[in-house]
Amino acid sequence: MNLILSIESGTNTCSVALSDGIELIGYIESHDQEYNHAKKLTLFIDTLLQRHRIDTKSLKAVAISKGPGSYTGLRIGVSVAKGICYALDIPLLALGSLEVMAVGAIDWLKKNPLPLNPELLCPMIDARRMEVYTQIFDSNINALTNIEAKILDTRSFSNQLENKRILFFGNGSLKAKSILNHKNASFADDFKPSARFMISLASRKLKDERFEDVAYFEPLYLKDFVATVPKNKVLGNEEQSIK
Repeated sequence: MNLILSIESGTNTCSVALSDGIELIGYIESHDQEYNHAKKLTLFIDTLLQRHRIDTKSLKAVAISKGPGSYTGLRIGVSVAKGICYALDIPLLALGSLEVMAVGAIDWLKKNPLPLNPELLCPMIDARRMEVYTQIFDSNINALTNIEAKILDTRSFSNQLENKRILFFGNGSLKAKSILNHKNASFADDFKPSARFMISLASRKLKDERFEDVAYFEPLYLKDFVATVPKNKVLGNEEQSIK
């Protein structure tokens, strides 16, 4: 069996899936706004393997959703994936998070058919304020644009919307919905990323032996991490300096 463990951790979704080739065996996930991935991810993996009575030594590869997305979530997911791959000496497979979401949108549309089927798919991951990580795909999951960190305004995607029907989805699409008012724009408000959507892409990468270097692989952050200091700590420092 070509057992693949898939991990999605780049958004508020914490999700793991187990597959044999392109067949889903099982999955566990949560959609917690508090980003408790550090507590849940390894527990989910252990529970999933025990539930299906699969030993870790039976795994052939681990697939990770590589980003862009939450800096902390990506670091946690990649660290866990690397640890498993290193310990078992199995390949690491890296999949673009936005591409995985586009695969998921096809599944969403099958369950939620729209009056007019969208011609383009636009996944969006929240990047704070009015910014999103995004990319446009056609219905065959071919990327039509590069991955970008895009600041949304009322003119965003205006050229594409003039000629094509676009489905916007992901936790960043709520921002787009608030300002994009166009007859060709539709929104999948209840769409959630999932490791389930990684299966076909991961299976193809395993077959083609497109592996990552476990030692040196890094997530696709797209933007530099910016650390913030709580206001009370800043005030405390100022008070100490005054004294």
